[in-house]
Amino acid sequence: MTASLEQLRRCHFAVDLGAARTRVYVKGAGLVVDQPSAAAVNTRTGALIAVGEFAEKMTGRTPDFIRVVRPVSGGTVVDIEMAQRMLRHLLGDKIRRSLRRKPRLRAAACTPHDADPLARRAAVETLVGLGARRVELVDILIAAAVGCGLPVERPEATMIMVCGAHATQVAVLSLGSIVTAERIPVGGEAVDYAIVQHLRHAHELMLPSQSVRPLQLALSGNGLTSNGPASTEIHGRDVATGLARSVQVDTAAVRDAIQTPLTTVLDGIGKVLRDCPPDLVADLADRGIMMVGGSALLPGFDQMLRQATGMPVHIAERPDICAVQGLGTMLEGKIEPLALDPLAG
Repeated sequence: MTASLEQLRRCHFAVDLGAARTRVYVKGAGLVVDQPSAAAVNTRTGALIAVGEFAEKMTGRTPDFIRVVRPVSGGTVVDIEMAQRMLRHLLGDKIRRSLRRKPRLRAAACTPHDADPLARRAAVETLVGLGARRVELVDILIAAAVGCGLPVERPEATMIMVCGAHATQVAVLSLGSIVTAERIPVGGEAVDYAIVQHLRHAHELMLPSQSVRPLQLALSGNGLTSNGPASTEIHGRDVATGLARSVQVDTAAVRDAIQTPLTTVLDGIGKVLRDCPPDLVADLADRGIMMVGGSALLPGFDQMLRQATGMPVHIAERPDICAVQGLGTMLEGKIEPLALDPLAG
């Protein structure tokens, strides 16, 4: 159950544990951690070698006895102990000491929409292991909407689209609650996978694990539209020989390759609109869709949605940190619930 605003005001810190990045907001201090959700472990001794940015850079470059693990998958903690160890190192001694001084330490955490009880319990246990006496859970759709400044507490429809690494979540909000929502199991990683498979089949080229994002940026200019650059040079490894090789990739073919996962997202948006009351859909025709999340920055994605839906599409100012900013706004007590005066008489 989503926590009330009064409960959230009593919290001392908030955590957004995402599949791609982990972010921590401390009351009074602001955003103190924004690092990849990765940890490098020595499999012989069990020792933690690196976390965050450094661990991410080690992906695919380590000897056999060092393994880079991701304790969060699809917004759900899959390895509680490793998630706790990662968070402790990311927070550092100074912040942890200041949190430990708080009487009855309280924490807040984002959870995916319709997260099952096991996923919620894993989020709670992760933060309890950091010393929290009580953990409040907030639906990521509401946190992200608050974080990007949408008037969620008003009786008007607002549509939010959280583009994550593992999934895309779409919802229509009104009066501070979710009217209708859909979780689509397609995110930034599905787009990456489509690009990797295209290059493997069309060019017999294997990409290094960290080369897909630069390829997406190579599509920029006008991104997913035909006005983007005609081709770009990609470096990788030949599937047959294993030798390093460079190929000139036609970006139009790459755009075609990533249409399939993006079309699935469009289907999900259509389902949310069909399930939404007509009065709220009329509001959305003017207000449009607000995109948040790291994958919202995929070049041209907003333009594609605009053409497909006929509605205005906006990208938040800092789409990647909207959810944790929303939690921070609620922790600091900067949002007031809508007050309804009882009718006289």
